Amino acid sequence: MRIVVKLGTSTLTHPTGRLHIRRVEKLVKVLSDIKNAGHDLILVSSGAIGMGVGKLNLKGRPEDMATKQAAAAVGQCELMYMYDKLFRDNNHIVAQILMTGKDFDDPVNVENFTATMNCLTDLGAIPVINENDVIATEEIALGDNDSLGAIVACRTGADLLIILSDIDGLYTKDPRDDPEAEKLDVVAEITEDIKKLAGNKGTSLSVGGMVTKIGAAETVTAQGIDMVIANGKNPDILYDILEGKKAGTRFLGKK
Repeated sequence: MRIVVKLGTSTLTHPTGRLHIRRVEKLVKVLSDIKNAGHDLILVSSGAIGMGVGKLNLKGRPEDMATKQAAAAVGQCELMYMYDKLFRDNNHIVAQILMTGKDFDDPVNVENFTATMNCLTDLGAIPVINENDVIATEEIALGDNDSLGAIVACRTGADLLIILSDIDGLYTKDPRDDPEAEKLDVVAEITEDIKKLAGNKGTSLSVGGMVTKIGAAETVTAQGIDMVIANGKNPDILYDILEGKKAGTRFLGKK
C-alpha cells in the first residue's frame, strides 16, 4: 500500500510548542515498522510554526504574518532535524518537500512533484511534506495541512490517507458538550448531514479542524481513496488502522 500520514501539531508537540519527545519517538518507531513491512510511506507534517514558537520562547502563536513566517523558518529546521535523526536511528532516510497552493496550480510543477515523489519512494526514502509557511501568503497558501494531505494523496495515487490529530474521530455531537455523543466508526458517503456534524468555522467542533478534515475526506474519497481520522496520542493506533480494526473514523473511497 501507499499510505499518506498527516501529523498534526497537537500530535507532535506539547501545548508549549516544545517537542513531545516520548510520543514522537514512539511514532517514528511505528512508522518505521510500517515502512519495514513494505508499504510506501509519505508524511505530511505540521508543526513548524509551533516548534518555532517554542524554540523562540514566544508567548503564543504569532498573529502577524512576519513573525509567523519567522517562527516557521526556525521551526522547520527543528522539525526536519528531529525527523532526520529519529528515522536515521531506525535505518530510514527522509526527504524534505515544501509546497504552496500555487505549486499545485501549475501543471508542470505538479508533474515534477509527482515524478520526484515516485522516485523518492522507489529509492526507499520517506518524503516529509509541509506547506512552505515562510513564503506562503493568503493568496497562495493551501490554508491547512489536512487539505495538503488530501492533495498529496490524490497526486501520488495513495491507497489510504490517515490524519492524526487530538480528536478520536467524527462524532454525532460535540463530545465535550454532550455525553451522549457517539463516534462514527465508518462513513460510507459524505452527505450534507455529515458535513453539518463538523460544525462551522468558529464553533467548538472546528477547534480541532474537523471542517477541514471533512473537506479532505470529500476530496480523497471522490478519487477512491479511504481516509481515517484518528487520535495520535497513541501511535500504536496506526497498526489497528492498517489491520482494519475499529480505530477513529474511516471514510470509504468511492469504488
